[in-house]
Amino acid sequence: MLSGRSVSRRKSGRARARGLLSCALVVLCALCQAPAAAGEAPQGRIGINRVNLAWLSRQDQARVLAAIAASGATHVRLSLSRPVDKSIEALEIADRLGLRILLEIQLGNKDYYREDVRPRSGFGRIWDVYQLSDLDLDRYRAGLRAALRAIDDRKIKLDAVEPGNEINYSAYNGDLLVYRTPGRRTPRGVAEVADRDAFARGLDAYVDAVRITREALRATVHSRDAAVVSAGLSDIGTGEADQRGMERLDPDEVIALLRARGIDQFIDGYGIHLYPGRKSEPALRLAVTDLLDFCQPAGAGKPCWVTEWGIANTARLCPIDERGRERAIHAVRSTFQALIAERRLAAAFYYDWDTQPSYSVWRCGRLSPAGVAAIAPDVAGAPAR
Repeated sequence: MLSGRSVSRRKSGRARARGLLSCALVVLCALCQAPAAAGEAPQGRIGINRVNLAWLSRQDQARVLAAIAASGATHVRLSLSRPVDKSIEALEIADRLGLRILLEIQLGNKDYYREDVRPRSGFGRIWDVYQLSDLDLDRYRAGLRAALRAIDDRKIKLDAVEPGNEINYSAYNGDLLVYRTPGRRTPRGVAEVADRDAFARGLDAYVDAVRITREALRATVHSRDAAVVSAGLSDIGTGEADQRGMERLDPDEVIALLRARGIDQFIDGYGIHLYPGRKSEPALRLAVTDLLDFCQPAGAGKPCWVTEWGIANTARLCPIDERGRERAIHAVRSTFQALIAERRLAAAFYYDWDTQPSYSVWRCGRLSPAGVAAIAPDVAGAPAR
């Protein structure tokens, strides 16, 4: 989940930025000598998150994306957020670097809502957010088509598109409540949601938005075959939701509600987020398999796309001690690989590159050992203890 993870705005001198970019591009050229597709298919899409690049200058966008590409990453999850033109600049840089792009479309964009619509309050504990049931589908269609035309005009190819984010959680769906005072019991199922009618209308609007997204992609030249993934759903548990005073629903319940509305005809996979915490290796494997129990091979259902997953490391000192997190990441990755082999999992994008102090893998001026394990094409076994 993205709650509380703000983008850091680190500033570097121009000379340092140019130097890093030049170095990264040299390394990238060497990396690109080997064909990516040959070894990629058995492992699925393994990538990294770097959202909200629209908030950075073009120079900083280039610096961050060049470092990601030079690290060996092949796939990256980026955002289409305001300002949209700046988001598209970042997409162009990523595309030119050879990164394959999963584009998350932020449905909180105020251009997708009427001017008289106001976001639901977060009472100062979380940002205010629009109600999904207020999404103006005509505005969404117009805005998305314009963005995709601009992307197409730059010959950018999108690998996949993910409309929305964590629509089962009140941090990103205003049809779910943030309580004025936290601490009381939050819903355990859709029947207990405070405004069940609004939530249902929001899901109806969401499925229409996914249909519009699929139609808009098919009208492009370069991204017409891009996969469409449903909004990555939060894995926040009931205990944390009660403590925060924020409504949420289990991912499998929301997937069932979306399937009943016909979403399967418009998508290639179900988006899901996974933050299992620091546990023993057997407990991590159990947590992953339990959460992804509803993921199925094509024909039996839809595979899952883990569009965010992460293991925290609160250490700050350099050199960074990553042994504990690296072991945990190996355990999660090995579980992912088993699900990929069963065709129940199609992708896993680690959260995140450099924006959140505990989860980021860009540490002490380089990709940390845990980061290497998180985005490696294949993880054979856990590191030595």
